[in-house]
Amino acid sequence: MAVSIRLDPEIEQRLDQLAAQTGRAKSYYLRELIEGGLDDLEDFYLADATMERIRKGQEKIVSSSQARKELGLDH
Repeated sequence: MAVSIRLDPEIEQRLDQLAAQTGRAKSYYLRELIEGGLDDLEDFYLADATMERIRKGQEKIVSSSQARKELGLDH
């Protein structure tokens, strides 16, 4: 899939320098950044969405002791 983005000129210059110094394509480093950072972005934004549902009373909260009991982990 092809995607087009606008970069700050300073960031673009840094990316150009990295690509030139290593002989790799800029797209290689952009792909690495996206693949490496996507997990963190998902964690952050999905957690944020969950917290918003909790604040609105749309998400059930259980304590750890209640979760252990419901899962049969309380000994």
